[in-house]
Parts: sequence; C-alpha cells; structure tokens
Amino acid sequence: MKLNIKSTVFVGIAFLTISMFWQVYDNIVSKILDNTFGFDNALRGIIMALDNIVALFMLPLFGMLSDRTKKCRFGRRTPYIVVGTVLSALTFIAVGVCADKASLAPFMVSLCLTLVFMSIYRSPAVALMPDVTVKPLRSKANAIINLMGALGGLISLGLIAFLVKEDGTYLPLFATVSGLMLLGLVLFLLLVKEPELNRVREEAEVRYNIVDDGKDENEGTEKLGKSKLASMLFLLASVLLWYMAYNAVTSSFSVYAQKIWGIKDGSFTLPLMVAQVAAIIMFIPVGIIASKIGRKKTILIGVAMMIFAFGAAFFLGTNLFGVKIDLSEGVFTEPMFYLMAVFFAICGAGWATINVNSYPMVVEMSKGSTVGKYTGYYYTATMAGQIATPFLSGVIMDEVGMESLFAYSTVFMVLAFVTMLFVFHGDSKPLPKKDKLENFDVD
Repeated sequence: MKLNIKSTVFVGIAFLTISMFWQVYDNIVSKILDNTFGFDNALRGIIMALDNIVALFMLPLFGMLSDRTKKCRFGRRTPYIVVGTVLSALTFIAVGVCADKASLAPFMVSLCLTLVFMSIYRSPAVALMPDVTVKPLRSKANAIINLMGALGGLISLGLIAFLVKEDGTYLPLFATVSGLMLLGLVLFLLLVKEPELNRVREEAEVRYNIVDDGKDENEGTEKLGKSKLASMLFLLASVLLWYMAYNAVTSSFSVYAQKIWGIKDGSFTLPLMVAQVAAIIMFIPVGIIASKIGRKKTILIGVAMMIFAFGAAFFLGTNLFGVKIDLSEGVFTEPMFYLMAVFFAICGAGWATINVNSYPMVVEMSKGSTVGKYTGYYYTATMAGQIATPFLSGVIMDEVGMESLFAYSTVFMVLAFVTMLFVFHGDSKPLPKKDKLENFDVD
C-alpha cells in the first residue's frame, strides 16, 4: 500500500490557499485597523477575534452540510471549496479597496462577509483528505497537507514583505492573494477529481480489507475518574493559556513591530518567516524527543522555550537594560535584528514542540467512543483563548503601553507551565515514526 503523493499534493492546494489568506488576515488587517482607522488596541482586538467567533459556529455547520451532500456529481466537498474560494477572494479584494479608501463601514461589511465565506470551505477542504485517503495512509497524507499549508503561509509572508509599503496602500497585496486563491482553485479543479479519488480509495479498502467505520477497536464509555478529570482540566487550562499567549502576539505583531521596533513597510514578516521555518524544521526532532522522554516533559520544554523567547523580546522592546531594537533605518543593516531572529526561531521551535504533543495528550485520556467529544474540548479551549486574548491584551496595551505585549504573553506562558505541572495523565512516549514525513502530521 503506497500513498499517491502527487494526488495528495493536489488535494492540499485548497489548504494552501486557506493558509495564504489567514497569514494576510492576521498580519495586515490588524495593521489597517491601527494605521488607517486609528482604532485603539482594545477595539482592534475585538475585531481581530471575529474570525474565531465566526469559526466557532460556521465551521461545524459547513462541515456537517458537506457531510450530507450526497448527489453532487463533483463530490461532497468540491462544491463548497469552489463557492467559498470564489466569494472570499472577491470580497477580500473589496476589503483592500475599502482599506485604501479609508471607508470604515464598507470595510467592516466586506471583512465580515469574507470571514463567513472562508468558513464555507475551510471544513470541507480539511475533510477532503481523509475522504480520499485510506486510513493507514492518513498520517502521511496529513503531513503533506500541513506542509502545503506552511508553504501557503510562507508565500503570503513573502508577498507582504514585498508589497506592503508605508504609504498605506494595501490593494496590491489583497488583489495578488485573491488572484492566487483563484488560480489555486483553477488548478484544484483541473487536478482533483473528487469522485474518482473516492472510487480509488474504496477500491483500496476492498483490496486490503480495510474497515473504516470511524470507531476505535478499544471503544468504551467509561467516565474519567477524579484524578484523570483533574489532569484533563489542567491540560485544557494549559491549552487555553498558551493560545492566549501566542495569539496575542500574532494578532498584534505587525503593529508592535512598527511602533516599538520602527520596522517599516512589510519587513516585519521577516522574523515571522524565521519562526515558521524553525517550526517546520523542529517537527522531526520533536517526535524523537517525545519518544524518549514523553509528551508532558517535551511540552514543558516547549513552553520554557516560549517563555524565554517572549521574555527576551519584551526586554528588547523596553530598553530596561539599555538594550533596545531600532530598525527604522533598515532591517539587515542592524545587528540586533539577527539576535531578534534567534529569539523568533526559538519561539517557532517551541510552538511546534507544544502543538505536536498537546492534542495527542487530550485524546490519550479518551476512549474510542469519546475521541470526538475530547477533540471538541481541545478545540473549544483553543478557540476560547483566541477569542479572549486579542481584546484582553488590547486593553492592557491601551492602559500600560504597547511595550507590554510580550510581557503579557510571557505571563500567560508561565501560567501554562504551572498548570502543565499538575497534569499526571495522558502522557505517553509515542512510537518513533516509520517514515520521517509523518513527523509533519500535526493536528
């Protein structure tokens, strides 16, 4: 049994376009709200949380609707991918037009519509891979999908660095990303024939006698005991806290980099690119480390790395010890930029270390019949953190100053480290991956 890598890459085009969009949304919409419309940090935080609020309700809805789509000749997922991509790409261009014209009401309407339209195809695009891949090969296939998403994010970061200028013109970036989303859709339709891929998957299941009924052979309905319940609550608290720490930075970094470090144009993406590349590189070592010392200790190492990275970034922004980054004259000519890049590499590596191991710890405490429920608990914790933190961090930055951003994130990472110390169940030493590619299979 062998994975069709070429077909899996083609299926991943939809996820690539999704990642391209969110990278621009997270980094540029925040910048527009600050520079163009003059919002304070708290109000900007509320708007930056809208995507997670919409996702909380819309993603399950369209996932369910695509599940129930049976008689379309294009397949269950493809119609939603087509409609969602086209509508979101068009309204995303409208967002850029309204931003350049500084028209607030049309900007907000276009932005909200774009978030809704993105929700149409996010869940179907993610669900397509398991639809067309036999169960034993899904880990390897998901690794490819994740790498496609990482590629999409890196493409957008490169476009931001090249196209965003201090004159406040954003339409070229939004139009380019929208064009690439539509181009990706065309390639997807030409290269991915969902019904045919489903037929190939069904034939493989018959040939190899693979039964995929969505159930676990160890299925059970036992409730958690008190000790396990306590561990689960502390683990979910840790997930909530480190997402509050991380999302505070991702939703405000473009503004912070401009105001505190003096980074001009789209050059603020350079440390973010360093972090993303470091995360990708770290996926394989993380699997090896966890197989040696267990997931809990590995996560604690990742959290400690994040504490160090966020703390160092805070000191570089506040001039407490006479050391302060000033990149207003350029990025590559300032030696301190390279020190900052090291800290961001540590941050990216730490975040990968946490993400690879946290979700498996949650489902480790579940039984076969409750995996879906515990998965829901995990994603509820991540969404709750990402909804609350843009506003809360914004209020603190309004009261204390923008310099407090990394201090805020450091505090929440410290709290996450403390709560993880009280997690005594769900740990395991995962088996080493048979194929190095599977290390990129990250939920």
